[in-house]
Amino acid sequence: MSNTKLLPLLEPEVSQTVVPCCPPLTERPFTAGEAETAARMFKALGDPVRLRLFSSVASHEGGEACVCDISDVGVSQPTVSHHLKKLKEAGLLSSERRGTWVYYRVEPAVLAAMGQLLTKAAPAT
Repeated sequence: MSNTKLLPLLEPEVSQTVVPCCPPLTERPFTAGEAETAARMFKALGDPVRLRLFSSVASHEGGEACVCDISDVGVSQPTVSHHLKKLKEAGLLSSERRGTWVYYRVEPAVLAAMGQLLTKAAPAT
């Protein structure tokens, strides 16, 4: 059974095209909805423990990590679970239960969308 959900950071698309939540910061002011979505993402990454967990998952071999491999961040296991839940709620991680372990992954499209948000807008042609 999979606990994977559609990540709210991205809009559903049939193709693999990356559709960011928001335009690049330099393109135009955010709408209220875009600002809410981006703030949720940045808030989740604003905690040092969450940032370490996100980095551990993103950089883990194979693109996914078992919670048993990333829980050594200097806090208790219940606190790790709380932080991973917050990262999932922000749309930054997805997860799948396999037996007794939960595996987390950062979808490549999420990293691409985050990168597009922080890049300079392309000049109008």
